[in-house]
Amino acid sequence: MATLEIRDLHVNVLTDDAPKEILRGVDLTIAGNETHAIMGPNGSGKSTLAYSLAGHPKYQVTSGTVTLDGEDVLAMTVDERARAGLFLAMQYPVEVPGVSTSNFLRTAATAVRGQAPAIRTWVKEVNAAMADLEIDPVFSERSVNEGFSGGEKKRHEILQLALLKPKIAVLDETDSGLDVDALRIVSDGVNRYKAASAEAGEAVGIMLITHYTRILRYITPDRVHVFAGGRVVESGGPELAEELETNGYVRFTGVGAGA
Repeated sequence: MATLEIRDLHVNVLTDDAPKEILRGVDLTIAGNETHAIMGPNGSGKSTLAYSLAGHPKYQVTSGTVTLDGEDVLAMTVDERARAGLFLAMQYPVEVPGVSTSNFLRTAATAVRGQAPAIRTWVKEVNAAMADLEIDPVFSERSVNEGFSGGEKKRHEILQLALLKPKIAVLDETDSGLDVDALRIVSDGVNRYKAASAEAGEAVGIMLITHYTRILRYITPDRVHVFAGGRVVESGGPELAEELETNGYVRFTGVGAGA
């Protein structure tokens, strides 16, 4: 099974004025078949961690290491990270006018798998995955995310997850903007892929970034980590999420501010 290891990761965000340090020594290990929930207040660095792992050029790693199965992720380009098995479901999926969803998905699958999937089997695979996520087949011919609702965009992200079959999935606030029905559908899609990957002997590891516990009622975490001041300040089991739901982040934000 895959293992993502993050050691003493420090990251600056590039601003108009000067680089600003956001991550201040993140340590985290996620193995296949594990779900880790990352929770914390706004501005604590959760999304910075997600985009740094994906290789966004706005985020500059100043020190630390990230490895996937022993391979140096930070030395890889963005596309190499995707082919190595890293996947990011974005908090705000972007629109790509002029590129149909069907062409986008097949191009992405070809890049990740190393060869183009056979048309007949690919169509069946896509149609089955879309049906599972209750996505209307007409969406396959629409431009990527163009005119999609928030829930439709998030379902499209999980559709990519199911088709690209990553080793490590980073889900950045996938629950934001979802109503109850969409949240259930999206969560079921994540759980379905996790179960299928485990059955295939290639169990996915999941990093689930969220503010709230409502998605954790559908996707059960093995570990919960509190993010404050750009680092993990406490880790525990699912009961830690319940404490956060009840008491908020007050007892942790002081730790982050003093770090």
